[in-house]
Amino acid sequence: MHYAIIDIETTGGNPKSSKITEIAIYKSDGKEIIDQFVSLVNPEMNIPDFIVNLTGINNSMVLNAPKFYEIAKQIIEFTEDCVFVAHNVAFDYTVMRYEFKSLGFDYRRKHLCTVRASRFILPDLESYSLGKLTRSLGIELIGRHRAGGDAFATAKLFALLFDKDLKNLETFIQEDVNPQIFHPNFDVNDLDEIPDKTGIYKFFNEFNQIIYIGKSKHINKRISQHLKNTKSKKGLQLIKEITRIEFELTGSELIALLLESSLIKQYQPVYNTALKGDKFPYGLFYYEDDASYIRFYCAIIRKTNAVPIMSFSTKKEANETIHRFVEKYHLCQKLCDLYPTNSTCFQYTIKKCNGACVKEESASDYNIRCQQMINDLLIDNSSFFIIESGRQKGEKSLIQIEKGSLIGYGFVPFHVQYSPLAKWEKHITIIHEDKDSSNILRAYLNQKEELNIVPYSI
Repeated sequence: MHYAIIDIETTGGNPKSSKITEIAIYKSDGKEIIDQFVSLVNPEMNIPDFIVNLTGINNSMVLNAPKFYEIAKQIIEFTEDCVFVAHNVAFDYTVMRYEFKSLGFDYRRKHLCTVRASRFILPDLESYSLGKLTRSLGIELIGRHRAGGDAFATAKLFALLFDKDLKNLETFIQEDVNPQIFHPNFDVNDLDEIPDKTGIYKFFNEFNQIIYIGKSKHINKRISQHLKNTKSKKGLQLIKEITRIEFELTGSELIALLLESSLIKQYQPVYNTALKGDKFPYGLFYYEDDASYIRFYCAIIRKTNAVPIMSFSTKKEANETIHRFVEKYHLCQKLCDLYPTNSTCFQYTIKKCNGACVKEESASDYNIRCQQMINDLLIDNSSFFIIESGRQKGEKSLIQIEKGSLIGYGFVPFHVQYSPLAKWEKHITIIHEDKDSSNILRAYLNQKEELNIVPYSI
């Protein structure tokens, strides 16, 4: 396998609109550089002063340099069958794809980011910026912010990573989507227009039916994962049926969760089978044992007659949440059904449990913290707004809860958060609360340690 270690200098910081002013490619077998391609590039536009000050590349230097289309064929051939390697590969790879896109060519290569790989293979370093990272590793970097110097230093860094841990390094190679397996009506170029922000997305088939709905904090990345999932029969079949993708930004992860749940109920997409049944089958319950200690446990809700204080999608999610509660409220693992034993729990041995497991702490003292946890989980009488990020700069999202019930959500200009609450309510879209939305809200409130919550009274 060969690797094309690449660095480019551009006219700006936006990878979709910037033009290349210089490119350097060092072809490597992993250990040594075996070939190179370095060239200034005429961007066919003015280079901003701040870029000139950063790179030293000015308009006169690129005046007689080849335009990108004049070297495009060389770049394609030079990087053929190579892994595209760069320090912060998302920027360089996106710029390159957009340059080729302007020529009507779909440039795709496997790619690897030396920033991400370095964080894993060389942990606990002070900084992973190219300048500081290479300095800390004793790699000479001559010509910072010039393509040749940065690419050469990145090649040396890559050789070090290759030699130190090739097995883990290879796990950072990212496969690009394969347009050949898509439905003939699907335009792969549409993927470039999907931002990597928080929101929901919908997949449509050729009959304009919604066949899948999802949400993510990084929808572009999540959609790409779907489109690369060719190893499972169901994943491959989904890919072949998609003809169109729609998305909706929410800013707030909570709004994305609520909107996803609501839309799945409304459209019942054929590929959302996992969500057609009970979305939250597991519940958190409690009781007092014979010694008057409050005990918590997780069980399948339909197998009990009790009402849970919190619900979960999976047993793993339930146990992870209960572990957090044990830490937060200083509870006993044994009494939370996490550590089956006839003696002390593990937390007791490291002095994080006060001994309720062996009755060294009284039930009355222990139950105070348990009751605090229960009260925090039960929001039935609380009224408040949750303020989160908006869909764009200068905007905030609002989620309104009144007397424990979800009222709705909306989006407001940034400055409105400093206005009277009456103005906030005008921006709220009322939604129908159901069991799933209530569970989503409770789970979100208890999984997020820091939320911007503004209480209000009726």
